[in-house]
Amino acid sequence: MAKAQAAEQKAQDAPDDAARARALREAAHQWDRAAAREAPGKRRTEYEGNAARNRGLADGAAPPESEEGDDEPVDPRLLN
Repeated sequence: MAKAQAAEQKAQDAPDDAARARALREAAHQWDRAAAREAPGKRRTEYEGNAARNRGLADGAAPPESEEGDDEPVDPRLLN
């Protein structure tokens, strides 16, 4: 699990799309390995879902965090 999370972090920090896709595929592979070590149940299902999500992102799917309206500038006076 730690290796998969590290690969996801590497994908976030990747300088270009090709490096990001490689890191996301590596993260998916690590999540698959973690899922294989778990007994059937909630945690295994979660790990398999993480692997599928990372593969989708590597193949060009939009990240789930990107919602319409997120790109609006924030007024700095409202932050405090």
